[in-house]
Amino acid sequence: MSVVPVIVLVGPMGVGKSTVGGLLAERLGVVYRDTDEDIVAGEGRTIAEIFVDEGEAAFRAMEKRAVRTALAGYEGVLALGGGAVLDADTRALLSGHRVVYLSMDVEEAVRRTGLNVARPLLAVNPRRQWRELMEARRHLYEEVAVAVVATDGRTPEEVTQAVLDALEL
Repeated sequence: MSVVPVIVLVGPMGVGKSTVGGLLAERLGVVYRDTDEDIVAGEGRTIAEIFVDEGEAAFRAMEKRAVRTALAGYEGVLALGGGAVLDADTRALLSGHRVVYLSMDVEEAVRRTGLNVARPLLAVNPRRQWRELMEARRHLYEEVAVAVVATDGRTPEEVTQAVLDALEL
């Protein structure tokens, strides 16, 4: 029998994948893993530094490899970076997995992150950029997900329970 993640979380930056992923792992008695953290550890530099030094295309190639590796041999809760779903091969790899899309609207994004943190894709006019990113990505998140859980106005614990309920775990 192959080893696969128990749950894969996708969604925009700042939606709470790391926080909810950690809580889910704790509740399910498994380990939590984040492919962005895998990339940072492997490269020895931040994602923002990778974007500046090598550009988005180089980062996306690293991200694709990190996701492929994690999906192939990991059995905990896995969170993917916000843009991982942009790659068609990655979306295909997610088929058959318990993928949950954690969603939020722009007002929630502003409340959570202030849209002023060091996010390479939100450097100029972050509110507009966030909306544009979501317009480009929302359908991709929905395409790979077996469940969508709105995070707006919910605590991490409430979102965690909603994910477990949606997956009937």
